[in-house]
Amino acid sequence: MKKIYEFTVKDNKGNDVSMADYQGKVLLIVNTATGCGFTPQYEGLQNLYEKYQEKGLEILDFPCNQFLNQAPGSDEEIQAFCKGRFGVTFKQFQKINVNGKNAIPLYKYLKNEQKGGLFGNIKWNFTKFLVDRNGIVVKRFGPAVKPEDIEESIVELL
Repeated sequence: MKKIYEFTVKDNKGNDVSMADYQGKVLLIVNTATGCGFTPQYEGLQNLYEKYQEKGLEILDFPCNQFLNQAPGSDEEIQAFCKGRFGVTFKQFQKINVNGKNAIPLYKYLKNEQKGGLFGNIKWNFTKFLVDRNGIVVKRFGPAVKPEDIEESIVELL
């Protein structure tokens, strides 16, 4: 069984990023969309990032267009929207699939580690996975759970 640090993902410029770069950090991994009812959660995510980045929190944003085509833009358009509208400075990655045969390996792993939804599938955008400093996926939060509502869980791991 692979560990989270063995995966490689693509950033929003198409460059390979090793998850090993995040060893020793607390990670909040989120599948997002710019045209979703939960899109305002970007503000809460950014607030958490600003508050806890220096203590070891990293937020990893994976745009996903699998849910009613709510992330239709290019990676560059998504980044511009997030930065312009919500001041996002945390790491954004290439648009991905989180469910189905084209789901990226990282998301297959996350879903296996913290089951939820039908067959462990992601139900919607803004599903959040919390990973401790040792790379263990400790919690999964549904889309309706606001970033500020998971602050306590993050602080416990920092």
